[in-house]
Formats: sequence, C-alpha cells, structure tokens
Amino acid sequence: MKRNIHYFIKLLVSIILCTSCVTEDGYDNSPQGNFEALWQTIERQYCFLDYKKHEYGLDWNEVHDRYKQKISQGMNHEQLFEVLSEMLCELRDGHVNLSSKLEYSQYREWFDSYPANFSDSIQRVYLGKDYALSSSLKYQIFEDNIAYIYCGSFQSGIGEGNLDEILNKLAICDGLIIDVRNNSGGNLTTAEKLAARFTNEKILVGYISHKTGPGHNDFSPPQPVWLEPSLDRVRWQKQAVVLTNRRSFSATNDFVSKMKMLPQVTIIGDKTGGGSGLPFSSELPNGWSVRFSASPMYDAKMNHLEFGIDPDIKVNMTSEDMQRNMDTIIETAREYLHKHKKPI
Repeated sequence: MKRNIHYFIKLLVSIILCTSCVTEDGYDNSPQGNFEALWQTIERQYCFLDYKKHEYGLDWNEVHDRYKQKISQGMNHEQLFEVLSEMLCELRDGHVNLSSKLEYSQYREWFDSYPANFSDSIQRVYLGKDYALSSSLKYQIFEDNIAYIYCGSFQSGIGEGNLDEILNKLAICDGLIIDVRNNSGGNLTTAEKLAARFTNEKILVGYISHKTGPGHNDFSPPQPVWLEPSLDRVRWQKQAVVLTNRRSFSATNDFVSKMKMLPQVTIIGDKTGGGSGLPFSSELPNGWSVRFSASPMYDAKMNHLEFGIDPDIKVNMTSEDMQRNMDTIIETAREYLHKHKKPI
C-alpha cells in the first residue's frame, strides 16, 4: 500500500511538471508562434487597452492584423525583435518593454517629444561645491534661505534617519524645493516614504485596481490608496514645491500624484511622463521577456495617471535663462515660495 502511495505521488508530480512545460495556448517557438503569444499576452493582461482606445483610438485587433503581415517563417531573430518592438510601441507606454539576451526595446516618445526642462550643468551651479549628499538625495540651502533637495532616483532606499537629518537641517528655511526632474522611478515604497514627510494626517491620494480576468475590463473594484504620515519622525511643516518634467516617470509619477493632494505643496514645471500602471513580466516561447502595465492606478478623483500629471504652474526652461546658467523652473519656484511664505 505504501508503495502504491509513493507511485501515485510521483505520477502526480510528473503530471504537474509536464503541464508547466506547455504554454496555455500551445504557441510554438516560431516567428508566428511568438507573435501570437505576445499579442495575446497584451490582449488578456495589459490594463490600458480600452482606455487608450478612448484616448487616441488604439485598436488592438487592427494592430494584430497589420503586424501579422510583417511576420514570415524565414525571418531571423533580429527582424522578429524589431517587428514585435514596433507593435508594442503602438501602446505608447514606457512600462512596456521587450528584452532578449542581446536587445532591449523601450517606447521613448513619452519624453523624446517634449522639452528636456533640465540641465545637469546648470543644476551644478545651483548646488555649488559644498552641497550635502545623503542616501540618493543632494541638498543645499540657497542664499535667499530657500532649501533645495534633488532626488534623481527612487531605485535606492532612503533611510528614515537620513530624512530626519536632512529635514532638521533645512527647518530654518522659508520654503523647500523638491526636484524630481529626470527621476525615471524605482521603488514605490521609497517614493511613499519621502511623501509621508509632508503630511500630518492620513489622506486619500488615489485608487488601484488589479486584473482579474482576460477581458479588457476584468478588474477588481478600485481599492483606496492612503498616504499616512511618518509617525515619530521629522515632517516638513512649511510650503513646498515639487519640480517636474517629462522624465518624471513611473514611481516618480506616483510620488507627484501623492504630493499634489497635499494643501501646502505646489507642482511646478512640465507635465510628468506618466507610467502609472504597476508592471508585470511574462515570457514568450523563445525565452524573450515582455514587461507591461497590468494594474491601473488613479488619482483621488478616479482619473487615470497613465499619461502624466499636469503641474499646478506650467513652466519651461527658456533659452535666454539657460545661456545665463539660470534654471527658469527653479527660479519660478523660489519666487513662488517667497510670495507664499507663511507660518504653518
């Protein structure tokens, strides 16, 4: 009897293992099979198909028929990768990427088609040679007593102790500029940790849904997203400005959406780059990896954040200012903070 039980367990395990080796729809490792697998993956799991159809007329079925004509049995890996990458670019989503061992595709128009609105060389003038560095944050106090923090990435963690130290040092200032231009994202928890230093109460900042089925509208009910203050930590109590441009993307887009909900925070600069959907990864029959947005995120009014967040004050860097090593967006923020300086 024990031998029969062992045999049954081995048989069950072998069935499970064999089943996992076959893709759900049985696509083979051919140009046509990989094309169909990729198209179907997006069709069933990408979260913005209907939204983008409404916004700019995306017809994913028409995309299938058009790109299918470009697939041939004799095409090589480079040719197939190019066609599949072009098809994914129809989604206009910086979170949608295709990668192989040798190549990587990315939709770049979310920032390439807009002004840069940031200059490393001009920023170095503002930071000076004596700026402070803590974790991934650079900070300085300008001569007009305005504090400046530059956060170029949320990829690395930011320690709570580091934030306490920075905000304590800057507490003497009349206002604070948080610059997240050219911050392409990283960890949502890191972005939330920074945002939590700017509220004294729990506040509703948005909603998130999750894909529950293959249909375009198969989503869970929207779940509220709350921003809670960092308890027993230093929190900023004065006016603050967040500087943005089109390269403020993904987790940074989420950070800006949270900060925009706070009454003492003003967003200045250009519209953010978007990229609000939480990314998910899948694999094609040939081993290539595809990454795409699978969970939509909304603001507190249930508006999509996918195409970016408008600033409260729209400003572009001017060529005249740049020739004088001046940052138009920083100068606008300084002027705003002095004008709206008040005790909180």
